[in-house]
Amino acid sequence: MAVKLRLKRMGAKKAPFYRIVAADSRSPRDGRFIETVGTYNPLTNPSETKIDEELAMKWLRNGATPTDTVRNILSKAGIMKKFAEEKQGK
Repeated sequence: MAVKLRLKRMGAKKAPFYRIVAADSRSPRDGRFIETVGTYNPLTNPSETKIDEELAMKWLRNGATPTDTVRNILSKAGIMKKFAEEKQGK
């Protein structure tokens, strides 16, 4: 089972709000997911993100691949840098 960290769209029409979730790559975008890792609100200025760092690191360690957008969000939060440093240390 290939797990991806990706965005799940929530919110009203023309007012998107996203949850960052760990999901099977075969499931639909807004369908079944395994676990919620955080939230992302692009409408606020600047955009608001809340990420459970321990959960994100757990999924990255277990081989989950983030989508491009989630990779950018995690990079801005500093999680991808921590993951890369941890990987280099092994």
